[in-house]
Amino acid sequence: MPGWISPWELLILLLVVLLVFGPKRLPEMGRSLGKGLREFKSSISGKDDDDHQALPVTTSAHTEEPTAAPRERDTVA
Repeated sequence: MPGWISPWELLILLLVVLLVFGPKRLPEMGRSLGKGLREFKSSISGKDDDDHQALPVTTSAHTEEPTAAPRERDTVA
């Protein structure tokens, strides 16, 4: 534990966070914080998981774009 935070200050901080965000949002916030820290750690270390590698993109040789139907007559008022 850091030297500048006492256990009582940490308890008060956790109580305030619980009151502000509520018990239903705390697990979600913990998961997102953990995921962010894992992504940051992997980006700093330079290690990439096999799951996060980009999949090869295949393109077809002939792609058609939909065209608008031609107008018969433009009217000017």
